[in-house]
Amino acid sequence: MLVVLISCAAIANQAEALTPKSLQAALAAKPSGARAGRLAEQIRSYFGKEDLLKGPAPKVDELTVAWALEAPGAKAAPRVVSDDGKFSLPLMRVGKTEVYAAVAMLSWGAAIRWAYQVDDKKLGGGNLEVYTTHPDSVERPGVPKGQLIQQPKWESNIFPDTTRDWWIYIPAQYKPETPACVMVFQDGASAKNYAPTVFDNLIAKGDMPVTVGIFIAPGVLKNGRPNRSFEYDTLSDQYARFLLEEILPEVEKTVKLRHDAASRAIAGISSGGICAFTVAWERPNEFSKVLSWVGSFTNIASGKTLREGGHNYPALIRKTPKKPIRIFLQAGENDLDNQHGNWPLANLQMAKALAFAGYDYRLEYGHGFHSDKHGRAILPDSLRWLWRDYKPQP
Repeated sequence: MLVVLISCAAIANQAEALTPKSLQAALAAKPSGARAGRLAEQIRSYFGKEDLLKGPAPKVDELTVAWALEAPGAKAAPRVVSDDGKFSLPLMRVGKTEVYAAVAMLSWGAAIRWAYQVDDKKLGGGNLEVYTTHPDSVERPGVPKGQLIQQPKWESNIFPDTTRDWWIYIPAQYKPETPACVMVFQDGASAKNYAPTVFDNLIAKGDMPVTVGIFIAPGVLKNGRPNRSFEYDTLSDQYARFLLEEILPEVEKTVKLRHDAASRAIAGISSGGICAFTVAWERPNEFSKVLSWVGSFTNIASGKTLREGGHNYPALIRKTPKKPIRIFLQAGENDLDNQHGNWPLANLQMAKALAFAGYDYRLEYGHGFHSDKHGRAILPDSLRWLWRDYKPQP
C-alpha cells in the first residue's frame, strides 16, 4: 500500500509540474479512469481550457514538443499535420475524456507549418522551429557579469522628430584606461535580453575581446508612427551617420571605445540585418563586422522608382571594389515571400555575390521562418566567427 501511495503522489506531483517531457511520460503510462481524468484537467490547465477547444499552440522544451486538443465528438483521433504532408502525429485520447495529446522529439533546426486535423476540418496551426539552447547563451556561475544600463530616451537630429529607447552593456572586464571594442544591435529592446549573457561568457573565455554592447530601438515619430523601415531599409549613409555622429559620441561620455573598424561590429534581424550591412557598406573604415539574421535584402525601400531597395546589393557587391568587411548571414528556406521579394532567395543571392567578390563571409542556411530562433541558437558561434583572429588596428 505504501508503494502505491508513493507512486500516486509521484504521478500527482508530475501532473502539477506538467512539461512536455512529463506529459510524454504521463501519456506513456496510458492512464485510465480517475488518473486519466486528472491528467486531462492538468492538460486543460497547461494549454488553456478555452484554447484547447480552438487548437492551441504547442508547448516547446527545446526539441521536445507537446500538442493537445479537446475535440468533442471527433470520429477519429485528431492528428497534427504539416502543410507539406511530411509530418503527421496522431494524438492519443486521454482515457475516456475528449482530450487528446501527443509529444514528439524533433531534430535540431526542424521547421514545420502545422495544424490540427480533426476529421475533415483543420484547427489552429502556425509555424514551428526548434533548437537547443547553446551552452554559452546560459548564465554560468563564476563568470563575471557585465552591467546593462538603460539610457534616457534619445531625440535624434539626423532622424528629426524621433525618440527611441536604448541601452548600453558594459562588460565586467572593462577598464577605463583601455578603450573597448563595440557592437551595435538594431531592435535593441529584444537583443538586450539575451546578447549580454553571451558576451559575458565569450569575453570570459577570451573568444571575443572586451566589447561594449549598444542596443538601440528604432525611432518613433512624434505622431506615434514607427520610423523603423525608413531608418533600416533605406540604402543611404543616414543610419551610419546617426551612429557615428550621435550615439557613439554619447556612449563615450561614459566609456572609452576603440575607433578602428576592426574593433567595431554591428548586428540586426530582418530590416535591422540589412541596416547593419548598409552601415558597414557605407562606412567600412568605421565598421568591419556584420551579423545579419534573416536580412531583408529585398525591395522594401522601393522609393519613387519602385526599384531603390536592398535587392540591389548583390549587383552592387559584384561591381564595386571589395570593401574590408566581414559578413555573417543567417537565413531560412521558409522565410518570407511577398511583394517586396523572396527572403531566402535574397540571402542566397547575397551569399553568391559575396563569394564572387571574394569577401570573408559565412552563410548559415537552415529550414526556419522569419524569426530570431535560428540566429539566437547559433549566436555564440556566430560571434566567435566574427571576432576570430581579432587584432586591433593602430
